[in-house]
Amino acid sequence: MAANSGKIAAAAEPGDHGAEQEERHAAPADAGIALVVVITEGIPVHDSVAFNAHAAATGTRVIGPNCPGLITPGQANAGIIPADITGPGPIGLVSKSGTLTYQLMHELRDIGFSTCVGIGGDPVAGTSHIDCLAAFEQDPDTELIVIIGEIGGDAEERAAAYVRDHVTKPVVGYVAGFTAPEGRTMGHAGAIVSGSSGTARAKKKALEEAGVRVGETPTETARLVLERLAERAVPRDGVRR
Repeated sequence: MAANSGKIAAAAEPGDHGAEQEERHAAPADAGIALVVVITEGIPVHDSVAFNAHAAATGTRVIGPNCPGLITPGQANAGIIPADITGPGPIGLVSKSGTLTYQLMHELRDIGFSTCVGIGGDPVAGTSHIDCLAAFEQDPDTELIVIIGEIGGDAEERAAAYVRDHVTKPVVGYVAGFTAPEGRTMGHAGAIVSGSSGTARAKKKALEEAGVRVGETPTETARLVLERLAERAVPRDGVRR
């Protein structure tokens, strides 16, 4: 994505909460900072709702909380994503999981990435899959989009609907949690399955119905990305997609 000369702040704070914490969270938005990356985990949902609403009202973009941040290799890095995993390339990546962000970046390091965004896996996040899909769709440096989700909630289903209606670039996906037991939180606060809602299978089905190719492991997902890029480079019908 295009470089932005605006102010950026990254926050990794201890888990104290209350009025003092809320004032600190509001301070970057009040100072006119354009992008705030919140790495901190364990933030109560009430606090996340409050500072995200305040940021939206002041025009500040929040990434997180409980996220690794974002990187445009060779240009900018805000957060804790190691800068040497990969280099610049045509893949845009949006992920709930920091670890899976790093793994996909490593598996596809020979191809490279335009921008990688770790949005975090908490129930309330400042930036969604859809926000990143919209940005990657408009980004001239991104040719293919990878979306990484996980069990719980309906963010992936909503992202699938957005891809179907608004995204023209190829999209490859992965949903973590195919073997997760029902009713148990797995990793992130938002990663919990209740009945048939929020399962990896249901999310995979929604994404595939929107035309997204979905892997069941990170390695398979990386292979699907390579296959999709190869198809774009040498199309069977002579039309590049």
